[in-house]
Amino acid sequence: MDDDFDFPSASNAADEMGMDEELDLPETNPVIKVGEEKEIGKNGLKKKLINEGEGWENPSSGDEVEVHYVGTLLDGTQFDSSRDRGTPFKFKLGQGQVIKGWDEGIKTMKKGEKALFTIPPELAYGESGSPPTIPPNATLQFEVELLSWTSVKDICKDGGIFKKVLVEGEGWQNPKDLDEVFVKYEALLEDGTLISKSDGVEFTVKDGFFCPALAKAVKTMKKGEKALLTVNSQYVFGEKGRPQVGDEISVPPNASLQINLELVSWKTVSDVTNDKKVLKKILKEGEGYERPNDGTVVKVKLTGKLQDGTVFVKKGHDGEEFEFKVDEEQVTEGLDRAVKTMKNGEMALVIVQPEYAFGPSESQQELAVVPADSTLYYEIEMVSFVKEKESWDMNAQEKIEAAGKKKEEGNVWFKAGKYARASKRYEKGVGFVEYDSSFSDEEKQQAKLLKISCNLNNAACKLKLKDYKEAVKLCTKVLDIDSRNVKALYRRAQAYIQLVELELAEQDIKKALEIDPDNRDVKMEYKILKDKVKEYNRKDAQFYGSIFAKMSKLEQQNSSSAEKKEAMPMAIDSKA
Repeated sequence: MDDDFDFPSASNAADEMGMDEELDLPETNPVIKVGEEKEIGKNGLKKKLINEGEGWENPSSGDEVEVHYVGTLLDGTQFDSSRDRGTPFKFKLGQGQVIKGWDEGIKTMKKGEKALFTIPPELAYGESGSPPTIPPNATLQFEVELLSWTSVKDICKDGGIFKKVLVEGEGWQNPKDLDEVFVKYEALLEDGTLISKSDGVEFTVKDGFFCPALAKAVKTMKKGEKALLTVNSQYVFGEKGRPQVGDEISVPPNASLQINLELVSWKTVSDVTNDKKVLKKILKEGEGYERPNDGTVVKVKLTGKLQDGTVFVKKGHDGEEFEFKVDEEQVTEGLDRAVKTMKNGEMALVIVQPEYAFGPSESQQELAVVPADSTLYYEIEMVSFVKEKESWDMNAQEKIEAAGKKKEEGNVWFKAGKYARASKRYEKGVGFVEYDSSFSDEEKQQAKLLKISCNLNNAACKLKLKDYKEAVKLCTKVLDIDSRNVKALYRRAQAYIQLVELELAEQDIKKALEIDPDNRDVKMEYKILKDKVKEYNRKDAQFYGSIFAKMSKLEQQNSSSAEKKEAMPMAIDSKA
């Protein structure tokens, strides 16, 4: 075989055959056992697995793959072999640089895999063949070993930034917009002229650095990854270019760049409250996966500073222990919520806007006064935490005791006017005893009473919070257990009145009075209901009266207009 055998591209073969470039892609990447042969897609391509590969990843369109292959006709005649030449063959997958059967088949392979592909003429050299070695309409067989591949991705899906991975990174995570990345880079013009270089620079992804391409690229990278970016002008400095900046030379208009980029590391910044008013930057990753929940007792090292660096609180240092219970208003709300996202051993900087700190009020703290409307900066280390026991780790009696405790905590918060906090306690209380199939009869009765009282109290919270639909649902749950519960009927009627479901409210009130005719609260609510009905009747009368008046006025105008038209003399033809 000649060493310089010309391996025709798929586009040339298609042109010779007069074929449409479009081709049905395989439906799936079928699972194949060693020695087994299966069809790939719907175009007659077959694959027989010889040796399994490593891992689970396959190359994608645009990746640079490196293979060894031996090509033969069906009668065994060999027409080409990279092994005979002693040099692996490299090409870009899915770019029409090889026959279509290769593009189709190799993207189903794993690193190190060896397979035999049987390729019909439609996916090879078609009616023309490739003289003198491949006859017309020849079915070909290729034994292919996928040695490796280099990933090349069109990051923006518009050809503006191509990323070629030079060194794979660690893990699976990528930086997000709020994260702070530390990178090394080198930017060159297409002729190799150095434009800009840094051996280490840190920036927030959403703010970017040097040119737009860097921020877009790092969002696709893993820690430790090195990549070569080929960047068109729209993601560099566009039509205007860039003048000289310090020691960096100017960038001509419409210039493309080659950028060597390494993502050294990054600090994860999370939006704790989803409104960017409590941000947490991880300085040191924690251990495991557990995080505190409401009611957890946490031990932390804590330093709180103002924007000018003034320390207003410092606790848990020098052997001193500082602990508090999550969601008990023992620290600022922003810090409370941030702590719930931390793992054991984690260190973080938490930035809290005034809305989640001390708001418009001045506050005297341990070491300094915090002025009104201050943004706070907490450096915090999670030393340890003890979570409340979860319901699935409790026996029936422990669940009942835990539900009772949550109910009492809810009552305390309700009396303090903290209705949202109270509601959370009642919900958790119900959660402990909601599923009671394993309870004894006595325990089921205790659970029933707890479910009724927690749901009723939670309905009272929802009424205070003006969440009337949820109040209706909670009262309905109680009535499903006890259909003659006057409090549930009363509170559901209150919610129905606010939702202007007046007929339903009346039904609940009448039923409550049937059960307890002397109940003053229910009687008072009935009076409120009647007043509401009168008010809505009056509004309806005014509304419809206004409409009728407008209609009557319009009819009068139309009638008057018609009379005027009848009174007009007939036009006379002056030429008669």
